[in-house]
Amino acid sequence: MPCRWGGIFCCRRRRWRGAEAINNQFESLLGGLRDLQGQAETFLGSLLRPWNAYQVLIVLALLAAAHLLRAVLAPRLHDWMRTRSGWPKWRLRVLVVIHRRLRMIFFVALIWLTYMVMREATWPSRSYILGIVANLALAWLIVALTTRLIGNPVLRAVVRYGAWIWITLRIVGLNDETGEVLEATAIDFGETRLSLLTLLHAVLIIGALLIAARFITVQASARIQSNEDISPSMQVLVVKVAQVLFYGAAFFVGLNAVGVDLTGLAVLSGAIGVGLGFGLQKVVSNLVSGVIILLDKSIKPGDVISTGDTFGWINALGARYVSITTRDGKEYLIPNEDLITGQVVNWSHSNDFVRLDIHFGTSYADNPHEVRRIAIAAAESVDRVLTDRPTVCHITGFGDSSVDYILRFWIRDPTGGLTNIRGNVYLALWDAFREHGISIPFPQREVKVLEGSRLATTAPGGAATAE
Repeated sequence: MPCRWGGIFCCRRRRWRGAEAINNQFESLLGGLRDLQGQAETFLGSLLRPWNAYQVLIVLALLAAAHLLRAVLAPRLHDWMRTRSGWPKWRLRVLVVIHRRLRMIFFVALIWLTYMVMREATWPSRSYILGIVANLALAWLIVALTTRLIGNPVLRAVVRYGAWIWITLRIVGLNDETGEVLEATAIDFGETRLSLLTLLHAVLIIGALLIAARFITVQASARIQSNEDISPSMQVLVVKVAQVLFYGAAFFVGLNAVGVDLTGLAVLSGAIGVGLGFGLQKVVSNLVSGVIILLDKSIKPGDVISTGDTFGWINALGARYVSITTRDGKEYLIPNEDLITGQVVNWSHSNDFVRLDIHFGTSYADNPHEVRRIAIAAAESVDRVLTDRPTVCHITGFGDSSVDYILRFWIRDPTGGLTNIRGNVYLALWDAFREHGISIPFPQREVKVLEGSRLATTAPGGAATAE
């Protein structure tokens, strides 16, 4: 009985402590909001003073001037940009970004010039608001330009607006009060306390690290892809490994910087890995097969391959699949595992030379030596057929109604198609044989009516008659 009542008292004590903690957090949150409200009222009230009102009017006038400058100079800059089509792409991208931010660039230049003149000509108090606006405008412009390096639109928007808010609060001087409010808005998970301030720090730090990781990855990828000593498949492998390493390091360093304990994350990732190993066997198999393909260099981007009924050239090597583009414009995504376990014909594995065979037959009345000479000359007259590699023609047998031949010739551009080159060679043979009087026989059947037999026919009315 005492244990039972003691347990009830302990339970009530825990509930009372939890309610007291929530009440303290709520009081802290209200106190921070009151401080923010007081400072905001003080700042808005100060705008009613004469010199502060003049500074606000100066800011509005500078905004109007920046808008007019953009309206006049933006079309001229755009026309000048169109004449620079031969410039590198990164320069054109920089010009496009500058063109989109012309109004802000003009405003920053005008506000800083006005602020320095006012500071030298008047008292510092008469240019205080101009200094705040100038710092804000410059910081916002820098954030807007640097966040263009983030490729993901959602992440770019989160980092950009988060940086703008944090910089604005810091310049205005409200970062301490805002930090107290955000810190008071928190959720406790045992010994771990997760607040809005921690989440914002995590987003900003991880976003900045991801920007740096993307910049380093892009630069490293450009250097690797421009190195001709590295094979295309090895270039793809090195680039993917670099992306995984840099982005993974940025994510984990960002979590560690905001105080997240990675020990529990390691245990959780191990448990998830075991579950994924059973549930995603095919996905893991394709990933491993993709690494094997990159390492053994059996296929690489640009190779012409055929697997099953699919014939085309490799467009890209993915982590899970290989993209193959066919002659009819279709793009097939073939899993990496199928290329490892199945039979693949690589028409350009060690070189680009491909030999094609054509079978045909001629009449027994035609001279085989002339037929071979004419066939070789006709094939070599077709574009894409190589003349530095010998074209040959051989007799393969004596058929029922023709002498059978095989014509073999070489090409070195299988990406241009195989069916079309065969068709062109057939047309060249047809023209050459007609010119030299060589006939191409075809099976003929004769029907003989034996003496004394009767042939039954059907009349138009449907009645059978005998002749």
